[in-house]
Amino acid sequence: MSRTKAIFAGLVAGLLGGILMTTAMLLLAMLRVATPLVIIGDRLSVFIPPGPFLSLMGKVGGYNHLKQLGVGSTIAGQLLVAAIVGAIFGSFVRRNPSRIPAIWTMSIFVLFPLVAFAIALWPVLGTSYIGLPIEVARLVTLVGFALCVFLFERTLVTGFQFLTTRKIANHDYEFTPAMGRRAFVLGAIGLAAVGGGVALARKLYRAAAFSYDGTQYKGPIVQPITPNDLFYCVTKNVIDPKVNIDLWHLEIGGLVQNPATWRFQDLTGFKPTTQETTLMCISNDLDAGLISNAIWKGVPLRDLLDQAGVISGAARVRLQGVDNYTDTIPLEKAMQPTTLLAYEMNGVPLPDRHGYPLRVIVPGYFGEKHVKWLTRIEVADANAKGFYETQGWGPDFITPTRSRIDVPEYDSGFFLGQLGAPIEVKGIAYGGDRGISRVEVSFDGGKSWRDTEIYYSGGNLAWSLWKTSWTPATAGDYTLVVRATDGKGDTQEWYEERGPFSGVAGLHQTVVHVRA
Repeated sequence: MSRTKAIFAGLVAGLLGGILMTTAMLLLAMLRVATPLVIIGDRLSVFIPPGPFLSLMGKVGGYNHLKQLGVGSTIAGQLLVAAIVGAIFGSFVRRNPSRIPAIWTMSIFVLFPLVAFAIALWPVLGTSYIGLPIEVARLVTLVGFALCVFLFERTLVTGFQFLTTRKIANHDYEFTPAMGRRAFVLGAIGLAAVGGGVALARKLYRAAAFSYDGTQYKGPIVQPITPNDLFYCVTKNVIDPKVNIDLWHLEIGGLVQNPATWRFQDLTGFKPTTQETTLMCISNDLDAGLISNAIWKGVPLRDLLDQAGVISGAARVRLQGVDNYTDTIPLEKAMQPTTLLAYEMNGVPLPDRHGYPLRVIVPGYFGEKHVKWLTRIEVADANAKGFYETQGWGPDFITPTRSRIDVPEYDSGFFLGQLGAPIEVKGIAYGGDRGISRVEVSFDGGKSWRDTEIYYSGGNLAWSLWKTSWTPATAGDYTLVVRATDGKGDTQEWYEERGPFSGVAGLHQTVVHVRA
């Protein structure tokens, strides 16, 4: 057989194998089994520093678009590599296509990729979207990948042989005259697989986190307690977990005397704690709404750590979710009674998107520390790092005092002669775990300040809501600025020395136009 025809046959067979393998991965994703389509992104993202990461997000139009681009690029790259591998395969076996040793192809196309996959992606292989224990999830992920590459190998070999040989009277003959017709048959199979893959992709898109990832809560709708469906949401996942409580458990290990495993019903046997706590994303801009407030019910983390018995050398606690997201907090913070393992949010079980069945609440720390879908707690030494810490965020994860003007909204306009009452100005203020003691507003860009009324105080762990009335004396463009003073007496200000990846700290301002 000519090299050109062999390469063409291999390319067609390889591309078909890649399509079937990708479709199988999409099917596994529908069953909530982790596949390379999503966990490759998780593995690679920790190596991208925050600056380039945020720049890339800005260029593609946000985190959701970046995730979509990542999955789409992985699929396209997978199909391209499959076609190239098929072409190379055809070039090597063209002299005897009917007698290709299975042990040879299995070793190259199944065993080798499986080993490489396990080594390269080992830190994220424990990902599970149904709540399997980490070690079980790692095995399920490997088995799923093995089935996918086995499907590719069988399709490549069988497809290549189908295109290049036929049996007549127990003899093999090169089958070049009908190669076009056989390529058409394989193409039809590939087209059907593409149709199935597209249908699966559409279902996965509808089930994905895109519809709510990036949810912000701000403006006139803000209430003291944020409704669960409006609570801000940020997730690294394309598809968030929906945990099967019968499969899930919580592990505690590392530098402890008594490693333990807890089922959900075991946790509800502890004396519960209920507290109001505000969460804020480290990426929350001064005017943004990646901040919300809720009433959480759960078990103090220290109750479980006390039973486990922390030993010498322990400095940090690593928290891991079933989606393989990890982060760490200092041991002393973990031992504070307000650091909770929460299983209820505003009086109901945690919604799936907010971490069902268990998440961590760490008052005064940015939202990335409040790990969702918690499945493992590991007491570790001072060198332990989590997902975003490894990426380069921080080093300070303690929330600075923040405030925001929600009403009037930016660029609002009023007519002086039509004002029947003073203009209402209101917003939120948040002091981490230090509370809020005072909120002031300036109507002249920060030259002078006026005290406001704090009409709702959520306590030391939550935000406060403030309001005041304002009657402009003359027409003009006004710059409104707000600043808060926390419960320790420290007034909010610009922090020039604060690192750019430790959360924005400054004063929010808005512009209001008053016409004659």
